[in-house]
Amino acid sequence: MPIQYPNNDEIKTLLHESKRIAVVGLSPNPERTSYMVSEAMQKAGYEIIPVNPTADEILGVKAVGSLKEIEGDIDIVNVFRRSEFLPEVARETIEVGAKSFWAQLGLENEEAYELLTTNGVQTVMNRCIKVEHAKWK
Repeated sequence: MPIQYPNNDEIKTLLHESKRIAVVGLSPNPERTSYMVSEAMQKAGYEIIPVNPTADEILGVKAVGSLKEIEGDIDIVNVFRRSEFLPEVARETIEVGAKSFWAQLGLENEEAYELLTTNGVQTVMNRCIKVEHAKWK
């Protein structure tokens, strides 16, 4: 199955309708891209939920070890893990019923894409959520 991503209107709608972003692989290091992107999204009004089993707190929010530890709805699972880990994160995304899956710039995986799309999860890969948000705010 060839990877086909949402068009600009679909991405704009996703970002406008979403409130809670679970960030898998969010680093507590302010120098890391995951931190800078998540901080910008937090300042833009999104609730950021850090998913990092080795951190206690990131961006002033208690970190969780996995998506399964998050209570309530998850609008976007934003992933900062290497491409080979995407299928594992995709399976957990489906399990917790998250509405969408977003793999950051440079990240793509066909197995993860097929798992997500066949389970009805809106999927964006190889795009930066901060850059896309800046286009549509």
